[in-house]
Amino acid sequence: MATEHAPTASEYVVHHLTHLNTTGHAQKSIVDFSVINLDTMFYSLTLGLVTVFLLAMVARKATSGVPGRLQGFVEMLVEMVADQAKGIVHSPESRKFVAPLALTVFVWIFLMNAMDLLPVDLLPRIWESAVAASGGDPAHAYMRVVPTADLSATLGMSIGVLLLCLYYNVKIKGVSGWVHELFTAPFGSHPLLYPINFLMQMIEFLAKTISHGMRLFGNMYAGELIFILIALLGGTATIFGFVGHIIAGSIWAIFHILIITLQAFIFMMLTLVYIGQAHESH
Repeated sequence: MATEHAPTASEYVVHHLTHLNTTGHAQKSIVDFSVINLDTMFYSLTLGLVTVFLLAMVARKATSGVPGRLQGFVEMLVEMVADQAKGIVHSPESRKFVAPLALTVFVWIFLMNAMDLLPVDLLPRIWESAVAASGGDPAHAYMRVVPTADLSATLGMSIGVLLLCLYYNVKIKGVSGWVHELFTAPFGSHPLLYPINFLMQMIEFLAKTISHGMRLFGNMYAGELIFILIALLGGTATIFGFVGHIIAGSIWAIFHILIITLQAFIFMMLTLVYIGQAHESH
């Protein structure tokens, strides 16, 4: 971070955890619907386009003979997702949309999570240099590069899943059937139980949506913070700090590969589970 003096540890951490947003300064509140995190929008949309491009390229170049490495890897992912979807979503018609959606979600979230493996200062320093070259103040050139470490992004995706669940509830059960289920499940169809049943249904929808987004956010935010703290270790002017930074960073990066893959898989599986539940009657 280019400032007149070397940043303190707290300044360094705060700078790296501040979004580039529409206010032009550090966001004062986590929950503010008037603020758009531009860095999250940019990286999530860019990686979404990369996901679509990669999958489309493999599909276009697919051959019936011996597949190449990329085609073989994607075919393995397709089979894995198709098997999971078949065991959870029992409607063949729904799986024509849900299985490709689940595959796209898995690859997209994996790529967004994988941004955590880039050096902490790489893209932020490039952005600071660009801001300084344009006459701006690099001290306020904020940039976060892991979209899934932004709660607004993960909750946005979980809300998207919620909307799909509502759609399939209506499509499979009909409006009257779904409304009937809202008031009669899980405790029965006695009129006195209608308010309780409806309240429990709303709590279930809310809890699933919030936990779906919070789980991914919490894991990726913690991983990003650990990388920042390890980068701080490398900033110490000692050989022990530099060596410790390299060793700790390498160990955490290797372990984090498992985390970013597992979190993408979990989000995909919960997407399938929630949509599968929308096909079932209580």
